[in-house]
Amino acid sequence: MTDHGLEVDALSRSFGRTAALDGVSLSVARGRVLGLLGPNGAGKTTLVRVLATLLRPDAGTARVAGLDVRRDRAEVRRRIALSGQHTSVDDELSGRSNLVMIGGLLDLGRHGAARRAGELLSRFGLEEAADRPAATYSGGMRRRLDLAAALVGEPEVIFLDEPSVGLDPARRDELWQTIRKLTRDGVTVLLTTQYLEEADALADEIAVLDHGRVIASGTPADLKHRVGGHTVVLRPADTGDLDRAAAILARVTGREPDRTRRHELVAPVTGDTAFFEIAALLREHGVAVGEFAFRLPSLDEVFLSLTGAPTRDAEEAA
Repeated sequence: MTDHGLEVDALSRSFGRTAALDGVSLSVARGRVLGLLGPNGAGKTTLVRVLATLLRPDAGTARVAGLDVRRDRAEVRRRIALSGQHTSVDDELSGRSNLVMIGGLLDLGRHGAARRAGELLSRFGLEEAADRPAATYSGGMRRRLDLAAALVGEPEVIFLDEPSVGLDPARRDELWQTIRKLTRDGVTVLLTTQYLEEADALADEIAVLDHGRVIASGTPADLKHRVGGHTVVLRPADTGDLDRAAAILARVTGREPDRTRRHELVAPVTGDTAFFEIAALLREHGVAVGEFAFRLPSLDEVFLSLTGAPTRDAEEAA
């Protein structure tokens, strides 16, 4: 048995003259989460569709749960689940009936399908709405039902495309806990998301696609270190101290800090010595701080540096 949940080597797929995938290679071990990031049109959806056997590649190889997506299409489909950006439940059926129907299609038997449906309805907090038509569900409830449907067959590999869309923070955190539990049980997860906080929280490894190619890969920490060192983020308690604080940062770092947000200063530093020197000078000059942080670049900054494209979070904040 292979130790990899997913293995992709030199995978290519074109649509006419447009190369959606251009020699993509990546892998992820069983029971791990691979975060697949990239701007719109980078090739993420095409890659997921190839791995889910919905598209045939033009060249290269891809194995899912140790099975070749070309030769073993039927068996691959038995081992995977796909939850896309848009829910695929039947509006006229109740939440319970949707899950029981899927269990029947997966040959779980009447009692097995009912038991599995009950387990998933409980896991996703849908017991009270279980026997209501899915058409009456809120957007977040429908999203949770769709994710439950993806887990009916207890897949070895699951593809999650923007899984937290429509979920409030509490349900999102519950979803994250569910994903972590799946990986502890040995399930491999391919996560595509433009919410970089989600990728940072869940992904063991990240691959960044742009124009059909993998332009960077590694752990979240690896990518942050690759893009740049630590930075200091400073917000004075009194906005009248902003210029004095900026002068202190410039004195220690040798460059003017960026004023990326209102009343906030950001400057690169070479290590924690500079951080403590800044702290001492702020105290010496009587500059009280509202926020003072020493951190690596965020994944949003990594994404922007690598692709030149803003993430959804950045677009929504603009």
